[in-house]
Amino acid sequence: MNLHALRLFHVIATTGSVTRAAEVLSISQPAITAQIKKLEKEISLPLFKVQGRGIALTDGGEKLAVHAKRLFVIEQQIEHFLQEYRDGAAGSIRLSATYLPSHFLIPAWISKFKQQHEQIEMIVNTTNSTDALNQLLNMEVDLAIYGGMPEKYPDIIQSEELFQDELWFVTAPNHRLANQQVSILEMMESPFIMREEGSSTRERLMALCRTNNVPSPRIALQFNGLHETVKAVIAGYGASFVSSMVVSDYIKRGELCRVFVHGIHIQNIISIFTRKNENLSSAAANFIQLIRDNPYKEGY
Repeated sequence: MNLHALRLFHVIATTGSVTRAAEVLSISQPAITAQIKKLEKEISLPLFKVQGRGIALTDGGEKLAVHAKRLFVIEQQIEHFLQEYRDGAAGSIRLSATYLPSHFLIPAWISKFKQQHEQIEMIVNTTNSTDALNQLLNMEVDLAIYGGMPEKYPDIIQSEELFQDELWFVTAPNHRLANQQVSILEMMESPFIMREEGSSTRERLMALCRTNNVPSPRIALQFNGLHETVKAVIAGYGASFVSSMVVSDYIKRGELCRVFVHGIHIQNIISIFTRKNENLSSAAANFIQLIRDNPYKEGY
């Protein structure tokens, strides 16, 4: 079926006259009449009949007009959806993040974003940095937020730094190293409680040992969640190496204590990672811009 001719029919049926339809569509009356005759011939159905000095819909024309109206209402809805999608007012954002941004940063960002873009679906996967990077590489997510820099895929992944915090050694208050100044060798003699392999903080700890030529610590307990890791340290066994943002409140309440290692001051860089040379959806681009406009601040 000729949809252009069907659209002309729909406008005539809606306005009630060929003259009015010609004005609305900025098409000459003879051109409209010719298209309608072709449509009637194509579908083998008369659509209009003479009524007085004007025209009226035939019975078949009235029934077709109902279906045509539905069709072009759906077309308007599609056009509206596409415009919203282009403007970033519709669609979805798939995001992977490590524990720190997922628990301390992203909830506030998403809350603010959803107030402005209620129709955007947000999907957040909380995982370790290695899995977050792999999800981004495998196109399972649109962007990732985590600490550290990708070393394996510099030509595929691009990053944008958000902020920096420190990585601290912590223990329970009754630990022999609590609040002490120690050497890195002495620090590594304590059993550690850490995240699973693939955690960027765990990788930083191992890299720190290699750089300072000291044995890696014994990972006595391993958890897949940072919350569980911190709680195990609070319970009184071993030490851990974690973001200051995660443990600062525990230290203020006296549930954890820092251990100060001579000459060790390590920054943890939190960044947004995306795939190079790939256009983000408008929704994802708007979310990243909101993050830029609302950077992390102490007490956020």
